[in-house]
Amino acid sequence: MKKLNIVIVIVSDTRTDDTDKSGKKLKHLIENDGHVVLDKTIVRDNIYEIRKVVSDNIIDNKVDVIILSGGTGITGSDGTPEAVIPLMDKTIDGFGELFRQKSFEKIKTSSLQSRALAGVANKTFIFVLPGSVDACITAWQDIITHQLNSDTKPCNLVMLMPRLNE
Repeated sequence: MKKLNIVIVIVSDTRTDDTDKSGKKLKHLIENDGHVVLDKTIVRDNIYEIRKVVSDNIIDNKVDVIILSGGTGITGSDGTPEAVIPLMDKTIDGFGELFRQKSFEKIKTSSLQSRALAGVANKTFIFVLPGSVDACITAWQDIITHQLNSDTKPCNLVMLMPRLNE
């Protein structure tokens, strides 16, 4: 399996390094699966601050994947999708659909409130997840880990990563 370099971005106006359970859980899951977490940062739920952090990482050739958690709801302050979508070269529509399907198994129709999404920007894969620990576990264990494993058959996202195949 190819080890990928992953950056975690937690979007929150209230979390700190001490109270960030989702980021800690994601870091643990990612490293347990053999990948490298290059950085875990917390950014306020402000579309311009989110865009800056994501932009800084998509131009860094060492970063293969960015995983954002938080700011995907439908309240006034939730702006992660609006921040990230304009930066994407392509979207992976099936990710959001599959995530909501997996979430439906646990939280029923409340899953429609999630605006989870994924895509590619400057040869970097981006996943946008809800901020709850359970949502991060569901997204990683049920979907992302398999697609970021170069041994997953019949296909996986790693085999499509332009910078790994140049």
